[in-house]
Amino acid sequence: MDAYAEAVVVALDDPDPWHGFVGYLETACAMQAADQGFADVLTTSFPTAKAMEERRAEAYEGMVRLIGRAKAAGRLREDFDPSDLLLIHMANAGVINAAGDAAPDAWRRVLALFIQSFEAPARGPLPPSPEHKALLRATRRTGPAGLSTPELDTTD
Repeated sequence: MDAYAEAVVVALDDPDPWHGFVGYLETACAMQAADQGFADVLTTSFPTAKAMEERRAEAYEGMVRLIGRAKAAGRLREDFDPSDLLLIHMANAGVINAAGDAAPDAWRRVLALFIQSFEAPARGPLPPSPEHKALLRATRRTGPAGLSTPELDTTD
């Protein structure tokens, strides 16, 4: 999780917010491809691992700031929602899992397609983002290898 959080710091330090945003996506998705366990970490919450969840929260808040900067620069479509980050990581984990060793770089094409769809101006409207609480429940529902994780109160 420290390397993931560092990728966010590097992205925030980039003077071009779009370049930082794209660089973050490429780095985080490459980390998922290199380590299936890490792919699970990005799409599963571990409520009892307080230090890891704090680092994840710090990284998420940094990405929210970067998303705002990329939108303000006119490069990221206005309807991109921070919850879309989790959807990207879920999709990337699925591609990595499905493609396996047969097509280990398939995730790169999918990510490039995503990145092009995120760029402003938007080509058309998107359906609404899933509610943040619903995505949190999804990350808590199952962990790696289908192991159940404890349910937490998501009423915040």
